[in-house]
Amino acid sequence: MALVSEFLGQLTLSFGGEREPTFPTVVPVRDFDPAKDAARIDTAIKTKGVDEQTIIDILTRRSYKQRRDIAFQYERIAKKDLVTALKGALSGSLEAVMLGLLKSTAQYDASELKSSMKGLGTDEESLIEIVCSRSSEELTEIKKVYKEMFKKDLDKDVAGDTSGNFAKLLLALVQTKRDEPSNVIDYEKIDQDARALYEAGVKRKGTDLVTWISIMSERSVPHLQKVFNRYKSYSPLDMKESIKMEVKGDLEKSFLTLVECFENKQLYFGNRLNEAMKSKGAKEKVVTRIIVSRCEVDLMKIRTEFKKQHGRSLYQTIFEHTKGDYQKALMSLCAGDD
Repeated sequence: MALVSEFLGQLTLSFGGEREPTFPTVVPVRDFDPAKDAARIDTAIKTKGVDEQTIIDILTRRSYKQRRDIAFQYERIAKKDLVTALKGALSGSLEAVMLGLLKSTAQYDASELKSSMKGLGTDEESLIEIVCSRSSEELTEIKKVYKEMFKKDLDKDVAGDTSGNFAKLLLALVQTKRDEPSNVIDYEKIDQDARALYEAGVKRKGTDLVTWISIMSERSVPHLQKVFNRYKSYSPLDMKESIKMEVKGDLEKSFLTLVECFENKQLYFGNRLNEAMKSKGAKEKVVTRIIVSRCEVDLMKIRTEFKKQHGRSLYQTIFEHTKGDYQKALMSLCAGDD
C-alpha cells in the first residue's frame, strides 16, 4: 500500500481513447465564400508587382478545408492550379508558408519528412522534431499520406536514411505501437518501467538501449509521465540528465525530444521557436514548419507556454526577428499578442 499512497498525491486519472484536444489559432471563417476569395487571389496575383497582402489575408485566415475549396474555385476561374500560380507569384519564405498552407497538416508533415531525407545528407533535426513530437494517431495519418504522395513507405525511407540505434528508435516510433492511454493506473507497471529504465542506463556500465527504446516507444504518454516521476526515486539523476549522460548525438536529441514532448509538448515547440529566432536572421525553416504545422493543432497553447517560459509573447518575438511579407504571414497565423 505504501507505493500506492506515495503516488496518489501526484497522479491524475487519465481517460483512454480520447482525441487530444486542439488549441488552434486558425479556425474556419464565418460567411465563407470560396469563389469570392478565389477571385480576389486571382486579381492579387495578376496585379503588377503582386498584391501579397491580399493573399496573406485570405490564406492565413481560412481553415485548411476552406483553403481547399478556394483552390478548387481558383482552378475553375483561372484555368490553372493555385499551387502553380503561387509558385510563379511568390518567392522565398513567404512562398514556403503559403504553399505549406495548401497542404493538410499530415501532407505538410509528410512533405517535410521527405525533404529532410532527400538528396545528399539527412536533415536529422527536422526528422527528429517531426517523428518524436507527433502522436501515434498523427504518425499513422502521416504514413498513409506519405505513401499516397511519394509511393514509398515512410519506415523504409527512414531505415534507408538513418543508421544504428538512432534508426531503431525512429523506426520504433514510426511503427506506432504505443499503448492507448488507460483510465486505470497500473502502479506496478509504472514502478517496473521506472526501475527498468534506471537499470538499463545509469545503474550499469553501457546502456541497454533496447529497453529504453521499447519503453519510450510503446508506453502511453500519461503512463510515461508517471514513470519519469517514479524514476527519480531510483536514480540520482532525472530522466533528461540520465539521457545526457548515457547517449550522444542524434540519439540523445531524439530521446530528449521525446521526454520534453511527453512532459509538455507545447513548451517543447515554444522552446524550439525561441531557439530558432534567437540567432541573427531567424532559422526560418524551423519557424515556418512549427507555425504552419501547428496553427490548426495547438498553436494557441504554444503561445501561452512561450509567454510563460520566455517572458514575452510569441507575436512580439516574430515581429522582432522576421521581416517583410514573411513576418506579416507568421503574425497572422499566430493570430494575436498575449
